[in-house]
Amino acid sequence: MNQINKYFPDLSVIQKDRLAKLGDLYKDWNEKINVISRKDIDQLYERHVLHSMAIAKIIEFKKGTTILDVGTGGGFPGVPLAILFPEVEFHLIDSTGKKIKVVEAVVEALGLENVEASHIRVQDVKHSYDFVVSRAVTNLPDFLNWTKNKIDKKSFNKLKNGIIYLKGGDFEDELKIIKKKCKVFPLSDYFSEEFFETKKIVHIF
Repeated sequence: MNQINKYFPDLSVIQKDRLAKLGDLYKDWNEKINVISRKDIDQLYERHVLHSMAIAKIIEFKKGTTILDVGTGGGFPGVPLAILFPEVEFHLIDSTGKKIKVVEAVVEALGLENVEASHIRVQDVKHSYDFVVSRAVTNLPDFLNWTKNKIDKKSFNKLKNGIIYLKGGDFEDELKIIKKKCKVFPLSDYFSEEFFETKKIVHIF
């Protein structure tokens, strides 16, 4: 939690309490259903929670914004973002049922009322949203194809409606293939830890 407080000093008591509970919740669930790699569970706050919260460094979602988290796994980035933005509606989806079971348990334990979790493929989702978020579930051209027609046209946030994608490494070739506008935000601009040196957020709109 020291890292969280360092980069997000203005959190409410409720937000701090919920974020503090994530460590024990995920350690407990990870022993039953492996949703986070064994080597990462000890780095949960840096590699999963703070990494997810990085999105809040580039946008302050307005009340009533709707967000689809595709391939959420155990709930990232959706759960930390739902804690940060209690007036925003989140739909967390994954094609693996046992992962959604973990998400539902974590959401219930935290008392998050702005999260819905579904065992479904993104291609089968019928609704559209202001933003689609994800953490590198596939290459960008494929992801764009999966999520087409899932984004509302009318924007009311500071950033235009679109995809907000957490990604690492070199993906210049992927950006050249997609024929959409995009902006890349290096996470090293916001966080000093070595883990974030090669991590970026891509906004596609």
